[in-house]
Amino acid sequence: MILAELMEQAGLPKGVLNVVHGTIAPVKFICEEPRIKAISFVGGDRAGQYIYETGSKNGKRVQANLGAKNHCILMPDANRNFALNSIVGAAFGAAGQRCMALSTLVAVGDSQEWIDGLVERAKGLKVGNGFDPETEVGPLITPAAKERVEKLIQTCTDQGGKILLDGRGVKVDGYPQGNFVGPTILEATTDMDCYTQEIFGPVLTIVKAATLDDAIKVINSNPYGNGASMFTQSGATARKFEKEVEAGQVGINVPIPVPLPMFSWSGNKGSVLGGASLYGPRGIDFWTQLKTTTSYWSSQDALSAKATTAMPTHN
Repeated sequence: MILAELMEQAGLPKGVLNVVHGTIAPVKFICEEPRIKAISFVGGDRAGQYIYETGSKNGKRVQANLGAKNHCILMPDANRNFALNSIVGAAFGAAGQRCMALSTLVAVGDSQEWIDGLVERAKGLKVGNGFDPETEVGPLITPAAKERVEKLIQTCTDQGGKILLDGRGVKVDGYPQGNFVGPTILEATTDMDCYTQEIFGPVLTIVKAATLDDAIKVINSNPYGNGASMFTQSGATARKFEKEVEAGQVGINVPIPVPLPMFSWSGNKGSVLGGASLYGPRGIDFWTQLKTTTSYWSSQDALSAKATTAMPTHN
């Protein structure tokens, strides 16, 4: 809404940008209204599947960015402080409420000894009002979101995992009913709910792996394919990861591998439907209807009055 207000203040003509609040009714309208030719969606699996199937059935061009489970492999040869600081920022920035948030850390070999340092850094983040410049972790968007995140945290211990840092019950002065969950770090296995489900909150799940091959297998076995990162100082290790990992957006010593706007967005697997990029040159093509004109101008009439059924060609 703030962006829409700024666009209006900047002089954008009325009707060019429209913001409509709602749930089922406006979505149904957008999917069925014949004047709407293309739909771009970012959100959860259930809504995305409906929009893709219904919009496509009505002859619309549809792209949908669905759920995500973004991974980061931490190698023992990484620059320790740089890697840990980057991972904490990527996991807990925006309270984890962004589709490219880092939600799973795959700690390989001796890098597992750095987990305590990761926990200490996360403890130091300030939870508070999102408009406070000193706040590093703001509130979740709704009470329902807070309840869902806290339930998923609880499933970790219920299913045999460990809560290394528990952000439930955090209090922020002046906001007794605030939707706050502090930075949370879980140690789990890939069959637990806290790993299989997209949490969309300030929760980092750690999965341990003995080798790089094991770590890559964890990522490639996941149904989502939005982004995957790695921290290492080895070029050969990075190249192997880049080549073998099944994620559309790959980061090497970059925790949130969103490409620059001039490059196309490249998520894959269960994270995308429609196959079209959200931005970059291919993203512009999605919103473009191509038109081809073939013309021929002759300075004289045909020499014969006999018609021909051959494909017309001209030198």
